Amino acid sequence: MKILFMGTPDFSVHTLKSLVNAGHTITSVITQPDKPKGRGHKMAHPPVYDCAAEMNLTIHQPETLKNNAIADILDAEKPELIVVVAYGKILPEYVLNFPQYGCVNVHASLLPKYRGAAPIQRVIIDGETETGITTMYMAKGLDTGDMIEKAVVKITEEDTFETLHDKLAETGAKLIVSTVSAIENGTAVREVQDDSLSCYAEMITKETARIDWDKSAHDIYNLVRGLYPVPKAFTFMDGTQFKITSGYYRDYEGSESPGTVVEVSDNYIRVACGNGSAFDVTGIQPEGKRAMSVNDYLKGNEVKTGRIFN
Repeated sequence: MKILFMGTPDFSVHTLKSLVNAGHTITSVITQPDKPKGRGHKMAHPPVYDCAAEMNLTIHQPETLKNNAIADILDAEKPELIVVVAYGKILPEYVLNFPQYGCVNVHASLLPKYRGAAPIQRVIIDGETETGITTMYMAKGLDTGDMIEKAVVKITEEDTFETLHDKLAETGAKLIVSTVSAIENGTAVREVQDDSLSCYAEMITKETARIDWDKSAHDIYNLVRGLYPVPKAFTFMDGTQFKITSGYYRDYEGSESPGTVVEVSDNYIRVACGNGSAFDVTGIQPEGKRAMSVNDYLKGNEVKTGRIFN
Protein backbone atom coordinates (compact mmCIF):
# COMPACT_ATOMS: atom_id res chain seq x y z
CA MET A 1 0.00 0.00 0.00
CA LYS A 2 1.15 3.57 -0.68
CA ILE A 3 1.48 5.23 2.72
CA LEU A 4 2.37 8.78 3.72
CA PHE A 5 3.94 8.63 7.19
CA MET A 6 3.70 11.45 9.73
CA GLY A 7 5.66 11.28 12.99
CA THR A 8 8.34 13.03 15.02
CA PRO A 9 9.85 11.47 18.20
CA ASP A 10 11.57 8.14 18.96
CA PHE A 11 8.17 6.56 19.57
CA SER A 12 7.35 6.98 15.87
CA VAL A 13 10.57 5.44 14.57
CA HIS A 14 9.59 1.86 15.41
CA THR A 15 6.37 2.16 13.41
CA LEU A 16 8.07 3.67 10.37
CA LYS A 17 10.62 0.85 10.28
CA SER A 18 7.90 -1.74 10.73
CA LEU A 19 5.89 -0.44 7.77
CA VAL A 20 8.96 -0.41 5.53
CA ASN A 21 9.94 -3.93 6.62
CA ALA A 22 6.41 -5.13 5.86
CA GLY A 23 6.89 -4.08 2.24
CA HIS A 24 4.69 -1.00 2.11
CA THR A 25 5.64 1.93 -0.11
CA ILE A 26 6.31 5.05 1.94
CA THR A 27 5.54 7.91 -0.46
CA SER A 28 7.30 10.33 1.91
CA VAL A 29 7.75 11.19 5.57
CA ILE A 30 6.40 14.38 7.14
CA THR A 31 7.97 15.40 10.43
CA GLN A 32 8.39 18.52 12.56
CA PRO A 33 10.98 21.18 11.75
CA ASP A 34 14.44 20.97 13.35
CA LYS A 35 14.73 22.36 16.88
CA PRO A 36 17.57 23.50 19.18
CA LYS A 37 18.86 20.68 21.37
CA GLY A 38 21.27 20.28 24.27
CA ARG A 39 23.30 22.85 26.15
CA GLY A 40 24.72 24.29 22.94
CA HIS A 41 21.22 24.69 21.49
CA LYS A 42 22.40 23.41 18.14
CA MET A 43 19.68 22.68 15.61
CA ALA A 44 18.89 18.96 15.48
CA HIS A 45 16.68 16.78 13.31
CA PRO A 46 13.76 14.93 14.90
CA PRO A 47 14.44 11.18 15.38
CA VAL A 48 12.02 10.30 12.56
CA TYR A 49 14.00 12.51 10.17
CA ASP A 50 17.21 10.62 10.93
CA CYS A 51 15.47 7.26 10.52
CA ALA A 52 13.88 8.28 7.21
CA ALA A 53 17.20 9.63 5.92
CA GLU A 54 18.92 6.32 6.69
CA MET A 55 16.28 4.54 4.60
CA ASN A 56 16.59 7.08 1.75
CA LEU A 57 12.98 8.19 2.09
CA THR A 58 11.73 11.59 0.94
CA ILE A 59 11.33 13.95 3.92
CA HIS A 60 9.20 17.07 4.36
CA GLN A 61 9.32 19.42 7.37
CA PRO A 62 6.51 21.95 6.93
CA GLU A 63 6.20 24.72 9.50
CA THR A 64 2.43 24.38 9.35
CA LEU A 65 -0.28 22.19 7.84
CA LYS A 66 -2.78 25.03 7.63
CA ASN A 67 -3.88 26.83 4.45
CA ASN A 68 -3.35 23.75 2.25
CA ALA A 69 0.37 23.81 3.06
CA ILE A 70 0.92 20.17 2.06
CA ALA A 71 -1.82 19.91 -0.59
CA ASP A 72 0.78 19.80 -3.37
CA ILE A 73 2.55 16.90 -1.62
CA LEU A 74 -0.70 14.96 -1.36
CA ASP A 75 -1.61 15.65 -5.01
CA ALA A 76 1.83 14.60 -6.23
CA GLU A 77 2.19 11.44 -4.13
CA LYS A 78 -1.45 10.31 -3.95
CA PRO A 79 -1.06 8.16 -0.81
CA GLU A 80 -3.78 5.56 -0.27
CA LEU A 81 -3.38 5.80 3.50
CA ILE A 82 -1.79 8.24 5.95
CA VAL A 83 -0.30 6.76 9.13
CA VAL A 84 0.22 9.23 12.00
CA VAL A 85 2.29 8.44 15.09
CA ALA A 86 3.01 11.24 17.58
CA TYR A 87 3.37 13.83 14.83
CA GLY A 88 2.57 16.70 17.15
CA LYS A 89 0.11 18.79 15.14
CA ILE A 90 -3.61 18.54 14.46
CA LEU A 91 -4.42 17.42 10.93
CA PRO A 92 -6.71 19.77 8.96
CA GLU A 93 -9.74 18.38 7.14
CA TYR A 94 -8.13 18.54 3.69
CA VAL A 95 -5.48 16.09 4.97
CA LEU A 96 -7.94 13.85 6.83
CA ASN A 97 -10.18 13.58 3.78
CA PHE A 98 -7.51 13.00 1.13
CA PRO A 99 -6.48 9.32 1.27
CA GLN A 100 -8.70 6.58 -0.13
CA TYR A 101 -8.43 4.59 3.12
CA GLY A 102 -8.31 7.58 5.46
CA CYS A 103 -5.82 8.53 8.16
CA VAL A 104 -4.87 6.03 10.86
CA ASN A 105 -3.30 6.94 14.19
CA VAL A 106 -1.24 4.74 16.52
CA HIS A 107 -2.21 5.94 20.01
CA ALA A 108 -0.41 4.89 23.19
CA SER A 109 -3.39 3.96 25.37
CA LEU A 110 -6.43 1.71 25.42
CA LEU A 111 -8.93 4.20 24.09
CA PRO A 112 -11.26 5.76 25.01
CA LYS A 113 -9.20 6.07 28.21
CA TYR A 114 -6.26 8.48 28.24
CA ARG A 115 -6.94 10.57 25.18
CA GLY A 116 -4.55 13.46 24.81
CA ALA A 117 -0.92 14.45 24.99
CA ALA A 118 0.69 12.37 27.75
CA PRO A 119 -0.95 8.93 28.00
CA ILE A 120 2.25 7.01 28.81
CA GLN A 121 3.22 9.24 31.74
CA ARG A 122 -0.32 9.54 33.06
CA VAL A 123 -1.08 5.81 33.30
CA ILE A 124 1.97 5.36 35.54
CA ILE A 125 1.23 8.47 37.62
CA ASP A 126 -2.35 7.25 38.10
CA GLY A 127 -1.19 3.81 39.23
CA GLU A 128 -2.77 1.86 36.35
CA THR A 129 -1.71 -1.78 35.98
CA GLU A 130 -2.26 -2.04 32.24
CA THR A 131 -2.33 0.14 29.16
CA GLY A 132 -1.75 -0.57 25.50
CA ILE A 133 -1.94 0.57 21.91
CA THR A 134 -5.03 1.49 19.93
CA THR A 135 -5.06 1.98 16.17
CA MET A 136 -7.86 4.28 15.11
CA TYR A 137 -9.27 6.21 12.18
CA MET A 138 -8.58 9.89 12.71
CA ALA A 139 -11.44 12.38 13.01
CA LYS A 140 -11.75 16.08 13.81
CA GLY A 141 -11.89 15.53 17.59
CA LEU A 142 -8.88 14.77 19.81
CA ASP A 143 -8.35 10.99 19.74
CA THR A 144 -12.09 10.45 19.23
CA GLY A 145 -12.08 8.48 15.96
CA ASP A 146 -13.36 4.96 15.48
CA MET A 147 -11.05 2.29 16.90
CA ILE A 148 -9.68 -0.52 14.73
CA GLU A 149 -7.43 -2.78 16.83
CA LYS A 150 -6.01 -2.88 20.37
CA ALA A 151 -3.08 -4.59 22.08
CA VAL A 152 -2.78 -4.72 25.88
CA VAL A 153 0.53 -4.02 27.64
CA LYS A 154 0.97 -4.77 31.35
CA ILE A 155 2.50 -2.11 33.62
CA THR A 156 4.84 -3.50 36.26
CA GLU A 157 5.70 -1.86 39.58
CA GLU A 158 9.20 -1.22 38.21
CA ASP A 159 8.15 0.36 34.91
CA THR A 160 9.14 3.97 34.31
CA PHE A 161 8.10 6.29 31.51
CA GLU A 162 11.23 5.14 29.67
CA THR A 163 10.61 1.39 29.90
CA LEU A 164 6.87 1.62 29.22
CA HIS A 165 7.51 3.96 26.28
CA ASP A 166 9.78 1.37 24.70
CA LYS A 167 7.33 -1.50 25.27
CA LEU A 168 4.49 0.49 23.75
CA ALA A 169 6.58 1.64 20.78
CA GLU A 170 7.39 -1.98 19.93
CA THR A 171 3.77 -3.03 20.40
CA GLY A 172 2.52 -0.20 18.19
CA ALA A 173 4.99 -1.13 15.46
CA LYS A 174 3.58 -4.66 15.37
CA LEU A 175 -0.06 -3.62 15.61
CA ILE A 176 0.07 -1.14 12.72
CA VAL A 177 1.17 -3.91 10.33
CA SER A 178 -1.87 -5.96 11.34
CA THR A 179 -4.13 -2.91 11.03
CA VAL A 180 -2.89 -1.92 7.57
CA SER A 181 -3.31 -5.51 6.41
CA ALA A 182 -6.91 -5.53 7.65
CA ILE A 183 -7.60 -2.23 5.88
CA GLU A 184 -6.13 -3.60 2.64
CA ASN A 185 -8.18 -6.77 2.91
CA GLY A 186 -11.39 -4.97 3.77
CA THR A 187 -11.62 -6.75 7.13
CA ALA A 188 -10.91 -3.77 9.41
CA VAL A 189 -13.73 -3.34 11.93
CA ARG A 190 -14.66 0.15 13.10
CA GLU A 191 -15.65 0.45 16.76
CA VAL A 192 -17.15 3.74 17.92
CA GLN A 193 -15.63 5.06 21.14
CA ASP A 194 -17.81 5.36 24.22
CA ASP A 195 -17.18 8.95 25.30
CA SER A 196 -18.56 8.22 28.79
CA LEU A 197 -15.52 5.99 29.44
CA SER A 198 -12.96 8.54 28.31
CA CYS A 199 -10.43 10.46 30.37
CA TYR A 200 -7.90 13.07 29.31
CA ALA A 201 -4.14 12.64 29.65
CA GLU A 202 -3.15 16.25 30.23
CA MET A 203 0.21 17.55 29.09
CA ILE A 204 2.95 17.31 31.72
CA THR A 205 3.70 20.73 33.20
CA LYS A 206 6.23 21.95 35.73
CA GLU A 207 3.50 21.93 38.37
CA THR A 208 2.71 18.30 37.53
CA ALA A 209 6.32 17.35 38.30
CA ARG A 210 6.53 19.01 41.73
CA ILE A 211 6.22 16.47 44.54
CA ASP A 212 3.40 17.00 47.03
CA TRP A 213 4.64 15.28 50.18
CA ASP A 214 1.13 15.37 51.67
CA LYS A 215 0.23 12.60 49.22
CA SER A 216 0.89 8.95 49.99
CA ALA A 217 4.38 7.59 49.34
CA HIS A 218 2.87 5.20 46.80
CA ASP A 219 1.46 8.15 44.83
CA ILE A 220 4.87 9.85 44.97
CA TYR A 221 6.54 6.64 43.80
CA ASN A 222 4.20 6.55 40.81
CA LEU A 223 4.97 10.21 40.02
CA VAL A 224 8.72 9.59 40.14
CA ARG A 225 8.39 6.56 37.83
CA GLY A 226 6.04 8.33 35.45
CA LEU A 227 8.40 11.27 34.96
CA TYR A 228 11.67 9.35 34.65
CA PRO A 229 13.97 10.03 32.84
CA VAL A 230 12.31 13.27 31.70
CA PRO A 231 11.34 15.72 33.02
CA LYS A 232 11.84 14.09 36.49
CA ALA A 233 9.83 14.79 39.62
CA PHE A 234 11.31 17.54 41.79
CA THR A 235 11.19 19.12 45.22
CA PHE A 236 13.05 21.81 47.17
CA MET A 237 15.16 21.89 50.30
CA ASP A 238 16.25 25.25 51.69
CA GLY A 239 15.47 26.88 48.35
CA THR A 240 17.55 24.45 46.28
CA GLN A 241 15.82 22.22 43.75
CA PHE A 242 16.38 18.48 43.86
CA LYS A 243 15.08 16.12 41.19
CA ILE A 244 14.17 12.69 42.51
CA THR A 245 15.11 9.91 40.10
CA SER A 246 14.30 6.80 42.13
CA GLY A 247 13.02 5.55 45.46
CA TYR A 248 10.43 3.36 47.07
CA TYR A 249 7.41 3.61 49.36
CA ARG A 250 6.78 2.11 52.79
CA ASP A 251 4.42 2.33 55.76
CA TYR A 252 5.48 4.80 58.45
CA GLU A 253 3.81 5.60 61.76
CA GLY A 254 5.82 8.65 62.84
CA SER A 255 4.24 12.00 63.73
CA GLU A 256 6.51 14.22 61.63
CA SER A 257 4.98 16.57 59.06
CA PRO A 258 5.01 15.39 55.43
CA GLY A 259 8.27 16.36 53.72
CA THR A 260 10.36 15.91 56.87
CA VAL A 261 13.54 13.83 56.63
CA VAL A 262 13.06 11.15 59.29
CA GLU A 263 16.03 8.88 58.63
CA VAL A 264 19.28 8.99 56.66
CA SER A 265 21.22 5.85 55.82
CA ASP A 266 24.07 5.15 53.40
CA ASN A 267 21.61 4.30 50.61
CA TYR A 268 18.46 6.32 51.20
CA ILE A 269 16.93 9.45 52.63
CA ARG A 270 13.59 8.58 54.23
CA VAL A 271 10.94 11.30 53.98
CA ALA A 272 7.62 11.36 55.82
CA CYS A 273 4.58 11.46 53.53
CA GLY A 274 0.82 11.59 53.94
CA ASN A 275 -1.51 8.71 54.86
CA GLY A 276 0.89 6.99 57.27
CA SER A 277 3.67 6.41 54.78
CA ALA A 278 7.25 7.36 53.95
CA PHE A 279 9.30 7.53 50.77
CA ASP A 280 12.89 6.33 50.62
CA VAL A 281 14.78 8.51 48.15
CA THR A 282 17.52 6.41 46.51
CA GLY A 283 18.35 8.51 43.45
CA ILE A 284 18.74 12.28 43.41
CA GLN A 285 19.86 15.10 41.12
CA PRO A 286 20.89 18.32 42.89
CA GLU A 287 20.28 21.55 41.02
CA GLY A 288 22.95 22.07 38.35
CA LYS A 289 24.49 18.64 38.94
CA ARG A 290 24.25 15.19 37.38
CA ALA A 291 21.87 12.54 38.64
CA MET A 292 23.45 10.19 41.20
CA SER A 293 22.63 7.63 43.85
CA VAL A 294 21.92 8.89 47.35
CA ASN A 295 24.98 6.90 48.43
CA ASP A 296 27.18 9.00 46.14
CA TYR A 297 25.45 12.24 47.12
CA LEU A 298 25.96 11.63 50.84
CA LYS A 299 29.71 11.11 50.36
CA GLY A 300 30.08 14.83 49.78
CA ASN A 301 26.96 16.28 51.38
CA GLU A 302 25.30 16.03 54.76
CA VAL A 303 21.55 15.64 55.17
CA LYS A 304 20.30 15.65 58.76
CA THR A 305 17.01 14.34 60.07
CA GLY A 306 14.50 17.12 60.60
CA ARG A 307 15.29 18.93 57.38
CA ILE A 308 12.31 19.63 55.14
CA PHE A 309 11.59 18.88 51.49
CA ASN A 310 8.81 21.10 50.14
